[in-house]
Amino acid sequence: MKTSRLLAAAALALLLTACGGGGGGGGSSAALPSFDSSPVALAATTNGLPSNWRDGVFIEIFVRAFKDSDGDGIGDLQGVISKLDYLQALGVHGIWLMPIYPSQDHDHGYAVTDYRNVAPEYGTLADLDALIAAAHARGIGVVLDYVMNHSAAQHPAFVNSASGPANSWRDWYVWQSTKPAGWSIYGSDPWHSSASGAYFAGFWDQMPDFNLTNSATVDWHTSNLRFWLNRGADGFRFDAVGNLVENGPSAWENQPQNHALMAGVQNLLSNYDQRFMVCEAPSAPLDYAQSTSCGRAFAFGYQYNLVKAASGNDTAAVSSIASYWQGAPAGLSGFASNHDGFAGDRLFNQMGGDKTRQQLVAATYLLQSHTPFIYYGEEIGMAQSASLGGDPKLRTPMSWSSDPKAAGFSTGTPFRTLSANAASANVAAEEGDSSSLLNFYRSLIALRNGRTSLEQGTYTGTQANGNVMSFQRSMGSAASDEKTLVVFNYGSSAATAS
Repeated sequence: MKTSRLLAAAALALLLTACGGGGGGGGSSAALPSFDSSPVALAATTNGLPSNWRDGVFIEIFVRAFKDSDGDGIGDLQGVISKLDYLQALGVHGIWLMPIYPSQDHDHGYAVTDYRNVAPEYGTLADLDALIAAAHARGIGVVLDYVMNHSAAQHPAFVNSASGPANSWRDWYVWQSTKPAGWSIYGSDPWHSSASGAYFAGFWDQMPDFNLTNSATVDWHTSNLRFWLNRGADGFRFDAVGNLVENGPSAWENQPQNHALMAGVQNLLSNYDQRFMVCEAPSAPLDYAQSTSCGRAFAFGYQYNLVKAASGNDTAAVSSIASYWQGAPAGLSGFASNHDGFAGDRLFNQMGGDKTRQQLVAATYLLQSHTPFIYYGEEIGMAQSASLGGDPKLRTPMSWSSDPKAAGFSTGTPFRTLSANAASANVAAEEGDSSSLLNFYRSLIALRNGRTSLEQGTYTGTQANGNVMSFQRSMGSAASDEKTLVVFNYGSSAATAS
């Protein structure tokens, strides 16, 4: 996750001063804020989902923007529950919820202030329990976004850590007495000065990095994961796993400790029934998809060539997407776009609104990869906001209807401006249109769900010739084993597949 670095140094200085940052000692720990750091034991649960649920199509949902149930203009968990029938009709087997925890940012949620609760604007723990139960009743798993790399600066653990060099929480985060020289991450200095020393925050000064070489910190994260698994969560999407441990100014990404940490999480999940995990590692997805690391990762990089191939004028991109999956780990998940701008604009915008090109993109990644991920609204051709920039333009309210005020998202005023094409590209308009993009996605996912080879089969027999690509998904080499041949023509004229 790449979050914009906001200018909040003054606010942080006030925060650190208020918590005794200049005191130098940790003797007044009784005055420091408390939080739930208690260990959580394994309480294995059975989710009752179909055995192949982890092989199906998933959808990424930004809860804040999906559906508002109470008219406050902010999406919530009850809103997601109200749209589970829609998701079931779409054919997805899993839901990835972007962070639902209380957060300092009050938006994307990656600046977490409480790892064992639900943001009040989204609902309650009981609402999450109800969502999980209702999703399970429809054969759909619920995967939570988990942020292990960093917390919010307002998280009590960091407030405690920043209270002075001698306090017992100090080693939960990465500190030095003064800012070291020679560091640059994503074009900025990751070290930030405070009254009690310099701390490391690779993405934003308000999201300090945990010290994940400290076993106490890792044990606490493990207990947090158990907390959610014990409640019935079906797994996790892990944020920014390439940045978990830094070993120096030229060794701050994709370090060996990152893979060991994720392998440990895999081991934790293996104690639960049919759980799932996937990792965000944009610079090294193949490494993190290995069984010795996360076991599954998003296929970053693939989506760029996917869009180029579907444009119909880039045969090199066609060859690239054809070969990408040859010999690749089975744990790679394809996608076309997501909530981060660096991954690309919304698919509608990337394809210039061309429905056929959007269909080509969807059919390619949904049929090529294991456990592909749709981004909410992609299935209706939802455009990004015309008036917003950066990541927020990609995270607009879901277009449920042509209602000019809120597009059916809320009975109140939406927290953010609507999609630029909400009046025409919305669920109500497309559900009854057999030729709509929504019904194309439904038919395509139904095809995938109905053929085991498209869900689980190996990727073989790849050919790319100009704008034509073909491949086979196969359950085995025997004549009786199910095989599916898939052929694409990305060009604008008829072609022959060889």
